[in-house]
Amino acid sequence: MIAPVFAASELAHRFGLVLRGPDRDITGVGTLADATPTQLGFLANPRYRAQLAETQAGAVVLREDDAIAFVGTALVARDPYAAFARISALFERLPAREPGIHPSAAIDPSAEVSADAHIGPFTSIGARTTIGAGAVVGPGCVIGDDCELGEACELQARVTLVARVRLGKRVRILPGAVLGAAGFGLAMEHGRWLNIPQLGGVVVGDDCEIGANTTIDRGALGDTVLEEDVRLDNQIQVGHNVRIGAHTAMAGCSAIAGSARVGRYCLIGGGAGILGHLDVCDRVVITAMSLVTHSIREPGEYSSGTPLMDNRSWRKSAARFKQLDRMARANPRAGASDKDQE
Repeated sequence: MIAPVFAASELAHRFGLVLRGPDRDITGVGTLADATPTQLGFLANPRYRAQLAETQAGAVVLREDDAIAFVGTALVARDPYAAFARISALFERLPAREPGIHPSAAIDPSAEVSADAHIGPFTSIGARTTIGAGAVVGPGCVIGDDCELGEACELQARVTLVARVRLGKRVRILPGAVLGAAGFGLAMEHGRWLNIPQLGGVVVGDDCEIGANTTIDRGALGDTVLEEDVRLDNQIQVGHNVRIGAHTAMAGCSAIAGSARVGRYCLIGGGAGILGHLDVCDRVVITAMSLVTHSIREPGEYSSGTPLMDNRSWRKSAARFKQLDRMARANPRAGASDKDQE
């Protein structure tokens, strides 16, 4: 595959940027520290501003304030990170996915597969399932009964849609993800667990992305729902009957327990957890490793847990934690807020 080449002036015109300095041919992208004279770098985080003076990048995407002091070729953008993301897509080398069904695929006679979909080797497609126009089902994928893939969906490899999973348009699912498995519904009777049938499904809106080895359980009665443009990182657990609002993003190893509702434009940090049956409103940021134990009604940034410290300091602090209750009982007003004391 021949590497694409774009003039800096062409990139500026295509993405609405301002070109400063001499025009150059760009053959790829890189960081400020590692980019070569034919590659494009970017400066979005002020912490890397010191690298600007010594970068070997042929051109750099940056803000107006940073471009003033830069002597090389600059592409000035209001949001350099977003502009760099769009430009990077031009250099992404994607494998060819020709329409057609691989001979090794097993497809139920009642399934409907669009003529221009790509069905890879060793895939399985169940009864009454529909595969939309331009969809890609990669090698080893298993799609169960009564599922729907919208136009231009991409299941990369070994993705499993267990049952009653409905994907909107342009949904991208990375290898190993499992959607529509039975949720963790149990009832105790006479000292033994009874499984509660999980009769719902999973509904995923347009333009969502679901990371590798992420799991989304189907609903017990209704559906588990991801609204449009939700982005889930790798190894995330989404419990049954959860609803995640549009444009929310979750980092790796985070988890949402059953029947919780997360609003729109939320950011959930890595390793964070949200307990079941809680509501998180729109535009909430949950920092990494936090545990949400109550509903959040106001937008903002929320954290829990204690910050990292050296082990000796931690052991001292842990010993003091055990004394807090006794101290509070001895001096009830010591823990009162300023407002309480007014």
